[in-house]
Amino acid sequence: MNTQSLTQKNKKVIVSPSHTVPLLPSLNKQPSQSELSQQTVSEAVVNMLENLGVRHAFGVSGGGIAPLWTTLSRSSIQVLHFRHEAGAAFAGVESYFANNCPIVVFTTTGPGLTNALTGMFAARWEGAKVIFISASTPAPQRGRWAIQETSAYTMPISGIFTSGSLFHYATTLENDAELPEIACRLAQGLGKPGGFVAHISIPTSIQSSLSQVPLSRVAFSQSIATASEEAIAECVQLLSEGPFAIWVGFGARHAAKEIRELAQITGAAVMCSPRGKGIFPEDHSQFLGVTGFAGHPSVLTYMQEQQPLRVLVLGTRLSEFTSFWRPAMVPARGFIHVDIDPEVPGAAYPSAETLAIQSDVGAFVKALLKQMPEPLDLSTSILLPHRECITIEPSTEGAVRPEVLMEAIQKTIVEQSDAVVMAESGNSFAWAIHTLRFIQQGRFRISNGFGAMGHLVTGVVGCAFGRNGKAVAIVGDGAMLMNSEVSTAAKYQIRAVWIVLNDARYNMCDQGNSAQGLKGADTEIPRTDFVNLARSMGADGIRVERESDLEAALEKALASPAPFVVDVIIDPTRPAPIGGRIQGLISQRSKEVKN
Repeated sequence: MNTQSLTQKNKKVIVSPSHTVPLLPSLNKQPSQSELSQQTVSEAVVNMLENLGVRHAFGVSGGGIAPLWTTLSRSSIQVLHFRHEAGAAFAGVESYFANNCPIVVFTTTGPGLTNALTGMFAARWEGAKVIFISASTPAPQRGRWAIQETSAYTMPISGIFTSGSLFHYATTLENDAELPEIACRLAQGLGKPGGFVAHISIPTSIQSSLSQVPLSRVAFSQSIATASEEAIAECVQLLSEGPFAIWVGFGARHAAKEIRELAQITGAAVMCSPRGKGIFPEDHSQFLGVTGFAGHPSVLTYMQEQQPLRVLVLGTRLSEFTSFWRPAMVPARGFIHVDIDPEVPGAAYPSAETLAIQSDVGAFVKALLKQMPEPLDLSTSILLPHRECITIEPSTEGAVRPEVLMEAIQKTIVEQSDAVVMAESGNSFAWAIHTLRFIQQGRFRISNGFGAMGHLVTGVVGCAFGRNGKAVAIVGDGAMLMNSEVSTAAKYQIRAVWIVLNDARYNMCDQGNSAQGLKGADTEIPRTDFVNLARSMGADGIRVERESDLEAALEKALASPAPFVVDVIIDPTRPAPIGGRIQGLISQRSKEVKN
């Protein structure tokens, strides 16, 4: 068998060969000389973006980006003008996941650029396809303290204006002769599997200059990494040796049908990462629960008491958020780990035996099904453990308990609408991950990699816009006060809904500090009336102070044609299911003290 065995730092990783469908560039008719003589660099860039399939641009204007911004506004690309660059970036990321179309984020010089960087990090971690275009200071003005100077004199060039850990591709456009190369690089990046985040910095003077360079249309096809037949045959052999479990992550979202078929013909137990909720139906008899942060004890019960021989990992990095790197999650014979990124398998558990398969998850599972004997029932006679579901009756007294709010969201929004449900970092996504149940992929979104507060409180605007339908964000009052973009949603009449857990504090910090025995930190914030705040910006809303009023309020939010805020007064004393995270923090502190 043509495999390669690698041993590194006690890690045995068997790397299987993969095949990639190459990009197929093609050249279309070039513009005429008369057309070129009248074309500015901004117009050439916008035409390039249109040819690459960009339909929407999210950003904030400014003097430095004015020529390009104006040209974008006159093009077929729809421009959404936001209130803050970070909000524009987060919204753009979620628009990409809503419709799978590459998006543009644009900013002006100086703080316009730096304000968007958190959103660009989130885009990289989440695997979005984003072209970030910023303005920079013209060469004759650099080093002379220009207004909002953006140059090597005022900013670190490495990492922001060059390719690296933030941008897959980054460059500064100093001359229109560089446009053909940039177009090819962008087309290649967008055609590769997984995410692609690029940064094109364009000096203001270059944006409005005339371009004489012919820019051919570059077409691209999506490349698909696939494992060899020999590698698939080895996987079939290993999985046939005994009971195995399937660990599903966000990277497997386009293979939901195939994964369900694989589970059904093998009897394998299935668990998912927090971002993978819904890819495998959470009401299925073979579903164990969610792993990692705010996950379910039923998963650990299975791994400790029924002990599968192997675990087939599909499209998840097994990061701290997904696994807490618990030794109990390592099966006796290790992992078969499938991912499009060859650096992922073996990274989270370097000491575990791992068969690494670089492949698109959907292509891998389809190939596996073709070679898998049917039926191959490797399930045991022991019943699988399942997550415990406890129903709490609503009360007419006291503040709203978050568990009751989640059950109302489950009944009214998850089960009676097609809205995408998003959960913001903090107690909001802890409650949502642990409590909500999805039976379809694409209905649930969190950002747990970079984990920026403010991502989904603004991303909900991009999601609702991108899918042209309802999107609902479950958020804390702290995140809502950071940057909600309610004003942007009201301007464009985007049907976003915010459900605010209003407990007048940063409650994850408050509860987390208490659990670690840390005292004295100020976590309280003044109580905010989010309904009046929303109405002052052109949206609508309703305040909920009793559990018995929840379902009616949520139904009103779903029916509203305008952006809508549901301001829920939350009982802050109910402990969120964040015990695993707290233990991880305590462990980190203990190691630091020992070192």
